[in-house]
Amino acid sequence: MRIGVLGTGNMADALATHWVRAGHDVVIGGRDVRKAERLATRLGGSAKPASPRAAAEFGQVVLAALPFGAGASVVRELRAVLDGKVLLDCSNPVGPGFRLLTQSGLSAAQRLAAAAPGTHVVKAFNLCHGDVWRMTPPVFDGRPLAVPVCGDDETALALVHQLVRQVGCEPVVGGGLERAGLLEATAALFIGLWVGEGADAQAIAPPLAYAAGPGHEESDETKGFFVRSS
Repeated sequence: MRIGVLGTGNMADALATHWVRAGHDVVIGGRDVRKAERLATRLGGSAKPASPRAAAEFGQVVLAALPFGAGASVVRELRAVLDGKVLLDCSNPVGPGFRLLTQSGLSAAQRLAAAAPGTHVVKAFNLCHGDVWRMTPPVFDGRPLAVPVCGDDETALALVHQLVRQVGCEPVVGGGLERAGLLEATAALFIGLWVGEGADAQAIAPPLAYAAGPGHEESDETKGFFVRSS
């Protein structure tokens, strides 16, 4: 697979490392040429440095490893060369006080889709720090890390599921791109718990066997999850 990477930071480094090891051809696109060269050298293998435009032109899948504030403008500049490609968004629109910056509008992933309407945007890899993605593989208590994936195009989703597995994780169907905002809100909550409170976010959810309550009849699956007004 040909993978273009927009960005030269922690997430670009962590994820691209796995994909180079898996044998993919990777081009690192950075506005700072020296940073792109240093990252490509560190990755080794097939990795090559380039401009953001060249990386976008090269990739069948393009990872937007960009800060939330910059992502849409960069993608808008590249929309012509991104047309028809898979655009993988791992950003988190989280601001000071662990505040979600998109509460009143589109999710970060939807903003990328609006900036380049011809792309197939997929949301994934946003729930963990870059150092978790560096693990080989990210396995905890014998269980591979699960990665929720949101998107609308089945071919794009299949490619991203493959890339998730090559990081050593298990993809989880997260629904369409309209649900990407839920992933971003989850990241804001988890980061606030982990960093702000020093709390174990895993402890807030019961095991799957208990998620729907003691009775698993189909008609009762979601009965306890909703409060209905009278």
